[in-house]
Amino acid sequence: MSEESGRRTTTQQMSLGLLEEMSGQPINESTREIGFQRNNVFVAINGLGLSSRRFIDAAYFVAAQEPAPRDTYDVDLNYFKWLMRYESRNVRHLQSVIKEAQRVLIEVTDTPPDRAPSEDDQWISEQLMGSVKIGKGRIQFRIPPLMLRHITGPDKHHWLNLCITASFSQTYARAIYDYVLPFVAAGLTDWIELDVMRRWPGKLGTSASEFKHFRPKYLDPAIRQINELSDIDLSYETRADSETSRKINKIRFRMKRKDTVAALLSRQPDAHDLLLTLKEEFGLSNKQFDVIAEHRMSWTDERIQQAIEYTRFRLNQGKVTKSPAGYLMKALSHNWQVSEAERKMVAIQSELAVAASAEETARTAATTAVKQSIAARDEEARSQRNDEVKQGREHFESADEKTRKELVRLYIASQAGKLMLRRLKLEAGALSDANILNHSDLSWYFGQFVYGKMKQLATQ
Repeated sequence: MSEESGRRTTTQQMSLGLLEEMSGQPINESTREIGFQRNNVFVAINGLGLSSRRFIDAAYFVAAQEPAPRDTYDVDLNYFKWLMRYESRNVRHLQSVIKEAQRVLIEVTDTPPDRAPSEDDQWISEQLMGSVKIGKGRIQFRIPPLMLRHITGPDKHHWLNLCITASFSQTYARAIYDYVLPFVAAGLTDWIELDVMRRWPGKLGTSASEFKHFRPKYLDPAIRQINELSDIDLSYETRADSETSRKINKIRFRMKRKDTVAALLSRQPDAHDLLLTLKEEFGLSNKQFDVIAEHRMSWTDERIQQAIEYTRFRLNQGKVTKSPAGYLMKALSHNWQVSEAERKMVAIQSELAVAASAEETARTAATTAVKQSIAARDEEARSQRNDEVKQGREHFESADEKTRKELVRLYIASQAGKLMLRRLKLEAGALSDANILNHSDLSWYFGQFVYGKMKQLATQ
């Protein structure tokens, strides 16, 4: 389906279809990326709990998909709850979450942080969420016009991945993650007053006023969760106001983006060969993989494969003269594909050229050699993977009973294992160290998993 045909599928429809495809699995286990470009103004919001942050995320995601602002947004309630990873049936609690989101205000000002505001400075205080109505399986909500302008406007923004933010179970982890996102490219935030940071999730206990209590109870657990679940690696530095003071009252964060290809492979194991083709054959950069990750919900495996085939087709025609990676990204963005008529036309032209010119014959032979070389590399890669699987099986079969049981447990609990069991329609409880290798398809992937664990141990 081309974009020119007018039969476009909206992002919301795609994610609603993905909800049905997930069959009860939460959004954080999605193998596609679901998110939106969020304005940087929304990163420092005080007093908003974890569930309320997810409510705002879901509402703003819905609004961001629309080509123009709406007075009222109306969506399926189950779909909305899935977006915010709200798995409870407690309607009263959901109402309290919504009311908390409605109570929180966001302030926007042009007053520099190093001086007090004056009458000439601009200052705006606005609600994050307007009226909300739930009934008959639907949710309707209004977003204040000022907030809508920030959601859809051209100001500085960053990509917010709902699959990642839905994974956080700690409010502080989510609040810190929100704050640092706009600074990822720079790698370092400004110095932040600890008293300001303590207010991000709302009221804390009195012990949190002392850094020696605040650090182990709130800060360090949040950093660990961000590093474990998100797409960035995060650390922090602290300092006092002066060299003579021993009271720590400022903090700043250092962060770097995790390898995008590795992150995609871990979240989307089914696309392993496809993503490696993009990296090894076309040499896509991390920035280009970031773009693919941002559009992963609509740029399906089929669409990516289509762009690969289109780029290869144009390469063989000599139409790509600069950057194959850039050409492929353009093909992917515009959803280009090779028509059957064009394939036939090129084939006929090739036959005529071969009959008329020895030079064209040589060119055809060179093209064939390139394809054979690619096929040989593909075969070599497949052979290497088969050898890794064999080593994994041998390691598993020679291990003691305790090790075998642990390897089976780890595989069943892994994302890749869960996906494979669902695909093969196998129950986790029916697998054991004694019979897992009896399943032909499953045993291959299990051998690859064991090999991966062997490599992890070897590098430690």
